[in-house]
Amino acid sequence: MEQSKALAALSALANETRLALIRLLITRGDAGLPAGQIAGDFGMSASRLSFHLSALEQAGLVRARRESRNVFYSVDHGAMGGLIAYLLEDCCCDDPKVSACCAHRITAREP
Repeated sequence: MEQSKALAALSALANETRLALIRLLITRGDAGLPAGQIAGDFGMSASRLSFHLSALEQAGLVRARRESRNVFYSVDHGAMGGLIAYLLEDCCCDDPKVSACCAHRITAREP
């Protein structure tokens, strides 16, 4: 991942609402959710939701697709993985202590 793309993604995620949107959408997989349902879940106006989703979409973290009259939003899993890889590999220089912490957190979540 290029540094400019990583910075755009990190900037988009540096917002409470947008981070919550990613958390919601990541659980919905490739199917995503329609904008109307997201707005209802978050209790916000369509224009305010559009502002946040647009920031995530411009950063390459979220995709939009139209089905009939609805717009569905989903996380771009490749972009999220690329951002995490960039942080681990480029920023942290593949530091074994950082990698060990990440591996520990993943195995701690498994049932």
